[in-house]
This record gives sequence, structure tokens and C-alpha cells, in this order.
Amino acid sequence: MDKRKFNKGTKGNKGGRPTKAAEQKLIERLDNIIDKDEAIETLGKLVAKGDMRALQTYLSYRYGKPKESMDINSSEGLNINFRDLIKFVDWGKEKIYAYYWKR
Repeated sequence: MDKRKFNKGTKGNKGGRPTKAAEQKLIERLDNIIDKDEAIETLGKLVAKGDMRALQTYLSYRYGKPKESMDINSSEGLNINFRDLIKFVDWGKEKIYAYYWKR
């Protein structure tokens, strides 16, 4: 395989995410090396000191990561009338083109 980005005859992401079996094997090896109680105790000490990354890690595992939300209210003056938007979408291609070309 040469150094070009796309090589003929290759498919997919060859260096992509490891398989679940490889991931599980890594987890088992780390479990043998790392003392779980000590790791939790160290995390607790870091949280108590105010380490934000440790706190974020703790909260993510304890309560799960929060759902991403989007605020649709805007104070930037953007005003969308959704009824007009829905009508516009229902117009069809021909009416939309005619609307824009008449401007």
C-alpha cells in the first residue's frame, strides 16, 4: 500500500476502532493491574480537592452523561414563523423556484 490517501482495492477503515474482543481483552488486562478500590479512592480525593476533570468523570459514571440540548430561543433577533416555513416546504419545487426568480 502506498502513502496516498485513497488506495485502489482497499475498503473501509483498516486502522479503525478495535473489535469488542480486543477491547474486552484490554479491560481484563487493566483490571489485573489496577486496584479498583484504590482508583475509586484516588478519584474521591481528586474530587474533594476540586479537580474538575475528576468531578466530571465521577458524575459521568455515576449519573450518565447529560443529553445534549439546544436552546431554540434566541435573543439575536432571529424570528422564524414556523407556519410560513411549513407552507413554504409544502409549496413544491416549482413554486419555490418561481418565488426566488421573481425577486
